Amino acid sequence: MFLDYFALGVLFFVVITLFYAVIAIHDIPHLIAKSRNHPHQDAIHVAGWVSLFTLHAIWPFLFIWATLYREDRGWGIRPDGKLSAEAEANVEIARLHARIAELEAQSPEKENA
Repeated sequence: MFLDYFALGVLFFVVITLFYAVIAIHDIPHLIAKSRNHPHQDAIHVAGWVSLFTLHAIWPFLFIWATLYREDRGWGIRPDGKLSAEAEANVEIARLHARIAELEAQSPEKENA
């Protein structure tokens, strides 16, 4: 008889522990987003609760979403702080436009002399 009650107690303990473990696991993306000062941390938290009802099917995507943003570099992927290739090209184009305008401004002065 004692073993029956002991087994029932163990069963309740395991079920309650699993219940709280699932709730604690669903909150990991929100905790990551909060620690990184993520701009969408409220949305990640709500989506984490929604993931409980979808059996955590969207949880990996929430984890990725929470870890993509870092306050020191934003959404960028490059940790060295350099400009992206597109931004570098835009800077070079702007420099070339300025040089062309400078050369065009100088050419009429040479023709008049």
